[in-house]
Amino acid sequence: MEHWDEVRTAYQVARQGTVSGAAEVLGVHHATVIRHIDALEGRLGVKLFQRHARGYTPTESGEDLARVAQTTEDQLQQLVGRIRGRGADVSGELMVTSIVELSNFLVPVLADFKEGYPGVVVRYLTDARVFRLEYGEAHVAIRAGAVPDEPDNVVQPLTRLKIGLYASKSYVEKHGLPKDDSDLAAHAFVGNDNPDSRAPFQVWLRSKVPYDRVVFRTTDTYSMTRAVRSGAGIGFMPVAEGAADPDLVEVMPPKEEWTAPLWLVTHVDLHRTAKVQALLAHLKEAVKVFDADHA
Repeated sequence: MEHWDEVRTAYQVARQGTVSGAAEVLGVHHATVIRHIDALEGRLGVKLFQRHARGYTPTESGEDLARVAQTTEDQLQQLVGRIRGRGADVSGELMVTSIVELSNFLVPVLADFKEGYPGVVVRYLTDARVFRLEYGEAHVAIRAGAVPDEPDNVVQPLTRLKIGLYASKSYVEKHGLPKDDSDLAAHAFVGNDNPDSRAPFQVWLRSKVPYDRVVFRTTDTYSMTRAVRSGAGIGFMPVAEGAADPDLVEVMPPKEEWTAPLWLVTHVDLHRTAKVQALLAHLKEAVKVFDADHA
């Protein structure tokens, strides 16, 4: 990129606020920083910084340039992460992403993988947003719901996440359990704060009870399960989690329509790398054992 060194220098001056600070970050002499700023301002025909005794303050034009430079810098860093994932050995950073609901299963599986490959640094990222594999934001994604359809991704089925409906013993003591589907509207529920959530179990719940019966609403699943355990209402959670809690009561047998399919997603450029293939094999084997234990 033509003149990128000068733009990058201006970006660091804007971030650090001083020539010496930018020089230290960039690993260059402070005179080089001043020369880059002067050259860039001369080329653009505008002042990018106000000079004063305490340092440099970006002008409006300087702030605009810094924003563009930051975006470019972020994209370059993502590209570096993507390129580093192409090694032939099972080492270096391995970025894995999933919805937070899978963390109870995935964390011990990833820890076991790390034990077998000590040269790997595992980065496990949980977020509601979809990480962009084509930008190097992750090497492997485990996604729930409809089959992912982004171009240039390799998608494989992993398993189906069984979801159950549970209530705390304290809730049952106070309110009892619904006798059947027609009795559900008489009870209180914990659910997603988004009334249009596309999770299969939330869609089912909307078909059975008015949304005003969802009396405890939140945006994250940990808060939902905690609310259920606290007696705020009846709510959904993975069967493996609910069945393991002696303070919870199964409200009704899990329904197939609540189940969420899980997918392994990798980018075509990284799919055949040694560490990605090693992790995929490890995940598939772990799922076989988990499914057999929870059949």
